[in-house]
Amino acid sequence: MIERYTLPEMGEIWTDRAKYQSWLDVEIAACEANCQLGKIPEAEMQQIRERATFEPQRILEIEAEVRHDVIAFLTNVNEHVGDAGRYIHVGMTSSDVLDTGLALQLKNSVALLQQELGSLQEAIRSLAVEHKGTVMIGRSHAIHGEPITFGFKLAGWLAETMRNAERLERLERDVAVGQISGAMGTYANTDPKVEQLTCERLCLIPDTASTQVISRDRHADYVQTLALVGASLDRFATEIRNLQRTDVLEVEESFAKGQKGSSAMPHKRNPIRAERISGLARVLRSYVVAALENVALWHERDISHSSTERMMLPDCSVTLHFMLREMTQVVQGLGIYPANMRRNMNIYGGVVFSQRVLLALVENGMSREDAYSVVQRNAHAAWNTEGGNFRANLEADPEVSTLLNAKALAECFSTELHQANLDVIWQRLGL
Repeated sequence: MIERYTLPEMGEIWTDRAKYQSWLDVEIAACEANCQLGKIPEAEMQQIRERATFEPQRILEIEAEVRHDVIAFLTNVNEHVGDAGRYIHVGMTSSDVLDTGLALQLKNSVALLQQELGSLQEAIRSLAVEHKGTVMIGRSHAIHGEPITFGFKLAGWLAETMRNAERLERLERDVAVGQISGAMGTYANTDPKVEQLTCERLCLIPDTASTQVISRDRHADYVQTLALVGASLDRFATEIRNLQRTDVLEVEESFAKGQKGSSAMPHKRNPIRAERISGLARVLRSYVVAALENVALWHERDISHSSTERMMLPDCSVTLHFMLREMTQVVQGLGIYPANMRRNMNIYGGVVFSQRVLLALVENGMSREDAYSVVQRNAHAAWNTEGGNFRANLEADPEVSTLLNAKALAECFSTELHQANLDVIWQRLGL
């Protein structure tokens, strides 16, 4: 985990201490289950409850000798528990502790991601409501198309964010899975009731059919889902970066007092946070291949997945958490410039209204092929020409003026039509 991009709430979930605590939670829950089933005397169970603890540094010292992290952990715990320690980890295998403890970390991580995504959703919703009627140009292939509103653009972001919230809700269920099934996962040395009771105490559900490990398709799903949410943030960030370009400047990241954009060029105001989000999204996507390759383990278990996950799962979790917080703050502080939006939309005398003129000519008797040719000729005469004016060209064209009077032509250049049916979008999203 890189400190620069690690927020304390998520970082805390993935510390060594938190990992060991999740292992201890699993071991104690399993002991409680065995006690409930009459396999551990209450006096010894009370001793485990009161004394079970660990020291991360001591675990590392033991691991340096035994070369096994779970054995080192159990050794350290038993140094505190004493005689009652003989009941800890009975009938279990290392993966019961590792995978079930990991499930607790993943579940807690998803909860934090859901919280941050909720904040982003509200920030986008608020901005979309504010700018439902802020007219701007829509673009395809990065070329001016037809008028939209900035609120409409944000409505697309909101809908995508809502879908991502549904994805995280599903993911929380899919990763909240534990196992206490012993070597090979056959329950040969442990009662399946122990697994059921342990998982209930930990607010997990038992895996349907684990081997000695919980199958890694669940963990691949976790990484892929986080990468997909990150891809959405990348899309939003990329749009902001494009709209902040000097020759466009329709929106702009906030620029703090005392902030500097360049060591050499004092005028610079760069979209650094959006660029940071785009860059981190690439890191998330890069982990997807590793997560998919982790699915194929040898037979009932190997540990080829382990080293990957020690880096991948913390990194993915803290990175997306940071990105969500960053994007929320970008949206909340976004500068919106309606005057620039109107200026850009009306460049070259409103060539973006060409379809309305085309349809008006057709409705008044001209063939579609002829109308297309007339409108294209007048539009291209204005395009990329200093002082070019599409509307003036049309007004001076006798093929147009004989079919469209001044009022009819003026109606072609109104943006009201482009907003008339957007209520259906607002209603779907509750805007």
